[in-house]
Formats: sequence, C-alpha cells, structure tokens
Amino acid sequence: MVDTEKLTKAPTFYTVREAQVLWCDSAPLYRAIRDEAFPAVRIRSRYVVPAKVIDQMIADAIETGSMVDVAKMAAERRVERQLKRLGH
Repeated sequence: MVDTEKLTKAPTFYTVREAQVLWCDSAPLYRAIRDEAFPAVRIRSRYVVPAKVIDQMIADAIETGSMVDVAKMAAERRVERQLKRLGH
C-alpha cells in the first residue's frame, strides 16, 4: 500500500541539484558547502541541503520584500565561524 502522506509531505532535505530552485549553478553551491559557508549534510560523498534552509530564505525574501543574498549569507557564516574559533 502506498503511503500518501509521504507523497504529499514537504521534503526534509534537497539534493544539491534540487536546491538549484535557487536558480544558481551547482558549482558555487558545492563550493560554499565545502567551505562550510552554506548549511548541508554530508552522507559519504553526497551532500544534501536541509529544506528548512531554502524555505527560510524564501520566507525572508517574502517578509522583507527584498533580495536574500546567498553570497552575503555565506560570508557572514565564515566571519561568525572565524570569530568563534578566536574565542570572540
């Protein structure tokens, strides 16, 4: 029997290719993930992006009525990590 709830339930993760709903090339997204500048989960050699991250970015764009800059978000995450490493 097919579980229809699973068919209609929103995904928990997207593959990097599916995360391209952001309309960006996968290469910069992979680079940001490898640089730990974009949230992802690594399963062996495969990365998946939490759907909540994409959903939150969309919600932020709608709420603010402005652009969500992934490059800026990635840069901010890098700075936060560096400050944390330095103990600030």
